[in-house]
Parts: sequence; structure tokens; C-alpha cells
Amino acid sequence: MATTNLNIRIDENLKKNAENLFSDLGLNMSSAITIFLKSAVDYRGIPFEIRKTSRTVSVDDEEILAVSKELINKNKQAYEVLAK
Repeated sequence: MATTNLNIRIDENLKKNAENLFSDLGLNMSSAITIFLKSAVDYRGIPFEIRKTSRTVSVDDEEILAVSKELINKNKQAYEVLAK
């Protein structure tokens, strides 16, 4: 399969936090993004709910990472299948 490059600009702290999370899960950034893209194509949309809330929610990076790890661990088998 031929590959191509994808260049994106994101917040530096977000990138570091994501790299740490993915590393803990045995993934690199490229693999994690590939899993997301394969999931989106298979789902034919964004593979999670995106909505505008009517209230302001303040969440720190640690809480976001904890929730992300929990969701990924719950769906780890599906991610591994999609990564193949």
C-alpha cells in the first residue's frame, strides 16, 4: 500500500500529551491517527459524538487524558483490529 504525508498544526502541549498517552498505549502518533481515520471511514463519519454544550465546562489536561485512556482501553481490541 502506498503511503503519503499528512501535515497538521496543533497546540504543542496537546501534541506532547497525546504522544505520552499513545506511548502508554504502545502506539505512536502516526498509528493513532491512522486508527482514527480508519474508524471514521468505516463509521462514515466522526466515530464519536460531537456536540455543542449549553454550559461551560472546565476540564484540565489530566482529566482529559484519564477519560481518553479509559475510552481507548474499553475499545482497545477494536482499535487493534482497525490498525491492521
